[in-house]
Amino acid sequence: ILWVLTLVPPRYPFEPPKIRFLTPIYHPNIDSAGRICLDVLKLPPKGAWRPSLNISTLLTSIQLLMAEPNPDDPLMADISSQYKYNKPLFLLTAR
Repeated sequence: ILWVLTLVPPRYPFEPPKIRFLTPIYHPNIDSAGRICLDVLKLPPKGAWRPSLNISTLLTSIQLLMAEPNPDDPLMADISSQYKYNKPLFLLTAR
């Protein structure tokens, strides 16, 4: 079971929700505090949040990131390196 904390700011949809994992996850794009490195969770210019996005879209984006990590934009460099260069060990450790 994965536990996710979602906080919807008062300015939503003009600000993205704050989403993080409460359950520890071994993933190159999720740090030990559960923060997620995903552009749609940040405001421009560094992020890609738009008011037309919704929470369902965000959850789908997170689900896709979980299935296909982005090792070129990691929060956890050591896990990213393992994912890129020793995927069998990454999968074993993640399990």
